[in-house]
Amino acid sequence: MKKNLISRSLIVALAAGLTVLTGCGSSQFTSGSASASGSSAVSSASASAAVDVKSGKAKKGTIRVGSKDFTENEVVAEIYALALEDAGYQVERTFDISSSLIHSSLISDDIDVYPEYTGTGLISILKEDPITDPQKVYDEVKKQYAEKFDATWLDYAPGNDGQGLFISKAASDQYGITTISQLQEHASELNFASQGEFDQREDGLPRLEEVYGAFNFKSTKVYDNSLKYQVVGSGEADVAPAYTTEGALSETDKYVLLEDDKQAWPPYNLAPVIRNDALSLNPDVADTLNAVDAELTTEVLTKLNAQVDIDKQEYEDVAKAFYDSIS
Repeated sequence: MKKNLISRSLIVALAAGLTVLTGCGSSQFTSGSASASGSSAVSSASASAAVDVKSGKAKKGTIRVGSKDFTENEVVAEIYALALEDAGYQVERTFDISSSLIHSSLISDDIDVYPEYTGTGLISILKEDPITDPQKVYDEVKKQYAEKFDATWLDYAPGNDGQGLFISKAASDQYGITTISQLQEHASELNFASQGEFDQREDGLPRLEEVYGAFNFKSTKVYDNSLKYQVVGSGEADVAPAYTTEGALSETDKYVLLEDDKQAWPPYNLAPVIRNDALSLNPDVADTLNAVDAELTTEVLTKLNAQVDIDKQEYEDVAKAFYDSIS
């Protein structure tokens, strides 16, 4: 990801090549558009021949990066954008797209790439039944997106932003609970803070009981979702539902995210989804974004979310600090 210098002779050669192409009437190729008069091969060559005089680095095409309208997706999309810029691409950012519209933005050619979640692709977009094995979920969405949407799922990150349960550190230590199986065994000794719908939703408590058996909690009370960490932190309740990368879970001295050891819930691993035409014109985008995604563990995503949502830092600053730390 670091910048390399280009020799004077190479700059001269590239400039000469650009002059010839310009004389043929070819325009620079950017992702998602093509010259009406020139072939894609000539256009692509023109794009790679351009040189940034200041950096001495070959210019590449333009990549349009999108994001959904919540913290984690904004941070990750900005990290993608920074990595692409460092690789020599021009980046157009279109962030804060509604989660219900971003897939349409991709397939209608409004954006080229954005961070998506494997479980969302499988269940919300493809309308398939849940699958709990991360690799099988990824393989299925990759296959169907290529067939139906002319889009590619790049490598998925180890980070999973899915359904989960957390317990107070005090209760975890007292009863030796770090997994949902252990929680089920000790449920009668613990107070559960619900948000109401979790108890009834098919992919909530009913799914857990189908896989683990009944959870006969000592008590169950319904609280507003915004209060769950306060309620568990104060000891008023011991356990509550959460999404697995929520920023407050970074406070490991207070809360323990329980392992879904029987894989009751489908995985929601992050991955870049990119239009095939953009990828074919800019094939090294795959290596660039895959290298970033490999660093995005559940713990890392949780900390990045905490820096924005709890520490009130700007998501652009959080993204840049993280990218600088891995580049």
